[in-house]
Amino acid sequence: MLSVENLTFAYTRGGEELFGGLSHEFKPGAVTAVTGPSGRGKSTLLYVLGLMLTPTRGRVMLQGDPVSAAADGVRSRVRAHRIGFVFQDASLDPTRTVLDSVVEPALYAGWTLERAREQGQKLLERMGVDARAGHRPGEISGGQAQRVAVCRALVTDPLVVLADEPTGNLDRDNAAGVLAALSAATGTADGPPRTVVIATHDPFVLMRTDEVLAL
Repeated sequence: MLSVENLTFAYTRGGEELFGGLSHEFKPGAVTAVTGPSGRGKSTLLYVLGLMLTPTRGRVMLQGDPVSAAADGVRSRVRAHRIGFVFQDASLDPTRTVLDSVVEPALYAGWTLERAREQGQKLLERMGVDARAGHRPGEISGGQAQRVAVCRALVTDPLVVLADEPTGNLDRDNAAGVLAALSAATGTADGPPRTVVIATHDPFVLMRTDEVLAL
Protein backbone atom coordinates (compact mmCIF):
# COMPACT_ATOMS: atom_id res chain seq x y z
CA MET A 1 0.00 0.00 0.00
CA LEU A 2 2.70 2.52 1.08
CA SER A 3 6.31 2.16 -0.04
CA VAL A 4 9.41 4.11 -0.94
CA GLU A 5 11.81 3.31 -3.77
CA ASN A 6 15.46 4.44 -3.90
CA LEU A 7 14.61 7.38 -1.66
CA THR A 8 16.97 10.24 -0.83
CA PHE A 9 16.26 13.73 0.48
CA ALA A 10 18.36 16.87 1.01
CA TYR A 11 17.11 20.14 2.42
CA THR A 12 19.44 22.18 0.18
CA ARG A 13 20.94 21.59 -3.24
CA GLY A 14 24.26 19.85 -2.73
CA GLY A 15 23.52 19.40 0.97
CA GLU A 16 23.75 16.25 3.03
CA GLU A 17 21.45 13.54 1.69
CA LEU A 18 19.32 11.45 4.00
CA PHE A 19 18.10 7.85 3.60
CA GLY A 20 20.82 6.68 1.17
CA GLY A 21 18.50 5.30 -1.49
CA LEU A 22 16.02 3.71 0.92
CA SER A 23 13.58 1.16 -0.46
CA HIS A 24 10.96 -0.19 1.93
CA GLU A 25 7.37 -1.42 1.86
CA PHE A 26 5.30 -0.53 4.92
CA LYS A 27 2.97 -3.35 5.86
CA PRO A 28 -0.76 -2.64 5.80
CA GLY A 29 -2.50 -3.59 9.00
CA ALA A 30 0.70 -3.08 10.99
CA VAL A 31 2.43 -0.41 13.06
CA THR A 32 5.96 0.34 11.84
CA ALA A 33 8.39 2.25 14.05
CA VAL A 34 10.99 4.40 12.27
CA THR A 35 13.98 4.76 14.56
CA GLY A 36 17.61 5.83 14.53
CA PRO A 37 19.99 8.35 16.09
CA SER A 38 19.15 12.05 16.15
CA GLY A 39 19.76 13.64 12.78
CA ARG A 40 19.09 10.53 10.71
CA GLY A 41 15.81 11.95 9.42
CA LYS A 42 13.04 10.14 11.28
CA SER A 43 10.67 13.10 11.24
CA THR A 44 11.82 14.12 7.77
CA LEU A 45 10.86 10.70 6.45
CA LEU A 46 7.34 11.14 7.82
CA TYR A 47 7.04 14.49 6.04
CA VAL A 48 8.25 12.89 2.80
CA LEU A 49 5.76 10.02 3.24
CA GLY A 50 3.07 12.59 3.97
CA LEU A 51 3.86 14.49 0.74
CA MET A 52 4.82 17.67 2.55
CA LEU A 53 8.41 17.33 1.33
CA THR A 54 9.50 16.12 -2.13
CA PRO A 55 12.26 13.51 -2.45
CA THR A 56 15.54 14.58 -4.03
CA ARG A 57 15.62 11.20 -5.72
CA GLY A 58 13.37 8.18 -5.66
CA ARG A 59 9.65 8.18 -5.02
CA VAL A 60 6.81 7.48 -2.61
CA MET A 61 4.23 4.97 -3.81
CA LEU A 62 0.68 4.76 -2.46
CA GLN A 63 -1.64 2.04 -3.77
CA GLY A 64 0.67 1.62 -6.72
CA ASP A 65 0.68 5.33 -7.66
CA PRO A 66 3.89 7.43 -7.60
CA VAL A 67 2.26 10.13 -5.50
CA SER A 68 5.46 12.02 -4.63
CA ALA A 69 5.86 12.95 -8.31
CA ALA A 70 2.29 14.24 -8.69
CA ALA A 71 1.29 17.86 -9.16
CA ASP A 72 0.76 19.99 -6.05
CA GLY A 73 -3.02 19.83 -6.34
CA VAL A 74 -3.02 16.05 -6.54
CA ARG A 75 -0.64 15.78 -3.59
CA SER A 76 -2.92 18.03 -1.55
CA ARG A 77 -5.93 15.86 -2.34
CA VAL A 78 -4.03 12.71 -1.40
CA ARG A 79 -3.02 14.29 1.92
CA ALA A 80 -6.60 15.39 2.59
CA HIS A 81 -8.27 12.09 1.81
CA ARG A 82 -5.75 9.29 2.38
CA ILE A 83 -3.22 10.43 5.00
CA GLY A 84 -3.68 11.32 8.67
CA PHE A 85 -1.09 12.97 10.94
CA VAL A 86 -0.40 12.83 14.67
CA PHE A 87 2.20 15.29 15.98
CA GLN A 88 4.28 15.10 19.15
CA ASP A 89 2.58 17.96 20.94
CA ALA A 90 -0.91 17.18 19.51
CA SER A 91 -0.92 20.64 17.81
CA LEU A 92 -4.51 21.40 18.76
CA ASP A 93 -5.78 24.94 18.21
CA PRO A 94 -6.10 26.42 21.74
CA THR A 95 -9.02 28.64 20.66
CA ARG A 96 -11.22 25.83 19.35
CA THR A 97 -13.11 23.02 21.05
CA VAL A 98 -11.84 19.46 20.95
CA LEU A 99 -14.60 18.41 18.53
CA ASP A 100 -13.87 21.35 16.20
CA SER A 101 -10.19 20.36 16.13
CA VAL A 102 -11.07 16.75 15.29
CA VAL A 103 -13.37 17.61 12.38
CA GLU A 104 -11.03 20.13 10.72
CA PRO A 105 -9.34 17.63 8.32
CA ALA A 106 -12.73 16.29 7.22
CA LEU A 107 -13.94 19.79 6.36
CA TYR A 108 -10.75 20.37 4.40
CA ALA A 109 -11.48 17.13 2.53
CA GLY A 110 -14.89 18.47 1.52
CA TRP A 111 -17.15 16.75 4.05
CA THR A 112 -20.29 18.46 5.29
CA LEU A 113 -20.13 19.80 8.82
CA GLU A 114 -22.90 17.42 9.92
CA ARG A 115 -21.09 14.34 8.58
CA ALA A 116 -17.76 15.49 10.01
CA ARG A 117 -19.22 16.13 13.47
CA GLU A 118 -20.95 12.74 13.51
CA GLN A 119 -17.72 10.96 12.61
CA GLY A 120 -15.70 13.06 15.05
CA GLN A 121 -18.05 12.31 17.92
CA LYS A 122 -17.88 8.56 17.19
CA LEU A 123 -14.09 8.64 17.28
CA LEU A 124 -14.00 10.62 20.52
CA GLU A 125 -16.33 8.04 22.07
CA ARG A 126 -14.12 5.19 20.83
CA MET A 127 -11.05 6.84 22.37
CA GLY A 128 -12.83 7.54 25.65
CA VAL A 129 -12.60 11.34 25.44
CA ASP A 130 -16.13 12.20 24.23
CA ALA A 131 -16.87 13.91 27.56
CA ARG A 132 -14.23 16.50 26.57
CA ALA A 133 -15.72 17.30 23.15
CA GLY A 134 -16.78 20.80 24.19
CA HIS A 135 -13.57 21.61 26.09
CA ARG A 136 -10.55 23.48 24.76
CA PRO A 137 -7.06 21.96 24.69
CA GLY A 138 -5.96 23.89 27.77
CA GLU A 139 -8.71 22.17 29.75
CA ILE A 140 -7.65 18.56 29.05
CA SER A 141 -4.62 16.46 30.02
CA GLY A 142 -1.67 15.68 27.75
CA GLY A 143 -2.78 12.08 27.34
CA GLN A 144 -6.29 13.17 26.43
CA ALA A 145 -4.90 15.69 23.94
CA GLN A 146 -2.91 12.99 22.17
CA ARG A 147 -5.95 10.71 21.97
CA VAL A 148 -7.83 13.65 20.47
CA ALA A 149 -4.98 14.06 17.98
CA VAL A 150 -5.40 10.39 17.00
CA CYS A 151 -9.12 11.04 16.44
CA ARG A 152 -8.26 13.98 14.21
CA ALA A 153 -5.86 11.83 12.19
CA LEU A 154 -8.54 9.16 11.69
CA VAL A 155 -11.55 11.37 10.98
CA THR A 156 -11.33 11.05 7.18
CA ASP A 157 -10.77 7.28 7.44
CA PRO A 158 -7.32 7.54 5.81
CA LEU A 159 -5.29 4.64 4.46
CA VAL A 160 -2.11 5.87 6.16
CA VAL A 161 -1.52 7.36 9.62
CA LEU A 162 1.83 9.04 10.33
CA ALA A 163 2.76 9.81 13.94
CA ASP A 164 5.81 11.89 14.87
CA GLU A 165 7.01 11.05 18.41
CA PRO A 166 3.37 10.89 19.60
CA THR A 167 4.35 9.71 23.10
CA GLY A 168 7.39 11.94 23.61
CA ASN A 169 5.76 14.15 26.23
CA LEU A 170 3.62 11.53 27.96
CA ASP A 171 4.01 9.33 31.02
CA ARG A 172 4.02 5.56 30.51
CA ASP A 173 0.31 5.02 31.21
CA ASN A 174 -0.79 7.70 28.76
CA ALA A 175 1.81 6.58 26.22
CA ALA A 176 0.44 3.04 26.39
CA GLY A 177 -3.06 4.37 25.78
CA VAL A 178 -2.01 6.32 22.71
CA LEU A 179 -0.06 3.36 21.31
CA ALA A 180 -3.06 1.11 21.87
CA ALA A 181 -5.21 3.58 19.94
CA LEU A 182 -2.75 3.67 17.05
CA SER A 183 -2.48 -0.12 17.01
CA ALA A 184 -6.26 -0.43 16.95
CA ALA A 185 -6.34 2.02 14.04
CA THR A 186 -4.59 -0.49 11.76
CA GLY A 187 -7.80 -2.47 11.32
CA THR A 188 -11.06 -1.19 9.86
CA ALA A 189 -14.41 -2.94 9.64
CA ASP A 190 -15.47 -1.37 6.36
CA GLY A 191 -12.34 -1.14 4.24
CA PRO A 192 -8.71 -2.11 3.73
CA PRO A 193 -6.34 -2.17 6.72
CA ARG A 194 -4.45 1.01 7.53
CA THR A 195 -0.72 1.50 7.54
CA VAL A 196 0.57 3.23 10.68
CA VAL A 197 4.11 4.65 10.82
CA ILE A 198 5.57 6.08 14.04
CA ALA A 199 8.82 8.05 14.26
CA THR A 200 10.39 7.35 17.66
CA HIS A 201 13.58 6.68 19.59
CA ASP A 202 11.76 5.35 22.67
CA PRO A 203 12.35 1.63 23.51
CA PHE A 204 8.92 1.61 25.19
CA VAL A 205 7.35 2.34 21.80
CA LEU A 206 9.63 0.01 19.84
CA MET A 207 8.56 -2.94 21.98
CA ARG A 208 4.91 -2.27 21.12
CA THR A 209 5.12 -2.02 17.33
CA ASP A 210 4.90 -4.75 14.69
CA GLU A 211 8.10 -3.92 12.81
CA VAL A 212 11.04 -1.53 13.08
CA LEU A 213 12.74 0.39 10.28
CA ALA A 214 16.15 1.64 11.47
CA LEU A 215 17.62 4.61 9.61
